[in-house]
Amino acid sequence: MTENTEQQHKIQTELKDLGCRLAGLRDACGFEKEEFAERLGIGVQTLSAYEETGFDIPISILMQAARLCEVDMAVLLTGSSTHLNTYQVVRAGKGRVVDRFPGYHFEDLAYNYGGKVMQPLLVTLETSDEPAELVTHGGQEFNYVVAGKVILVFENKEIELDAGDSVYFNPQIPHGQRCGSSQRAVFVTIITD
Repeated sequence: MTENTEQQHKIQTELKDLGCRLAGLRDACGFEKEEFAERLGIGVQTLSAYEETGFDIPISILMQAARLCEVDMAVLLTGSSTHLNTYQVVRAGKGRVVDRFPGYHFEDLAYNYGGKVMQPLLVTLETSDEPAELVTHGGQEFNYVVAGKVILVFENKEIELDAGDSVYFNPQIPHGQRCGSSQRAVFVTIITD
């Protein structure tokens, strides 16, 4: 198995685990699929796809599901509960890895902090010629570019962000990010619900 194939298999396994945790949480909280989907503002087929594959679940949906079931989002992302409520220090390179999309590498920067009202993630974008996949989610989003160049895409508009640049935006507008340089791009994103 090549390194790329192993990485893709690992991501698929982690996504499937995420979907199983979402389904398990819904079940443990006593929600039928129809009611849970309605409360999340999505269709039953979409919820079923999320629970079966774990693929493409917006962070805002995970935050809403966690809030509905009164658990920390870390329970969904990692399968373990949080216990800190004063502060959490995450040393460089020690964020909890949450690979959700091919080409994106996420590190949860507050994975052990309970009762979060925002989700901070360190995101690494691999170089790619593929266009950015557009997504939407609730809340608000802030991105700060740490290294490289990030191309933020809003429908037909592209905004180039270099290291040190930031953007705060409404993520209900279809948007996506892609690497705009020959080396990986790294940015911090903070998403609220």
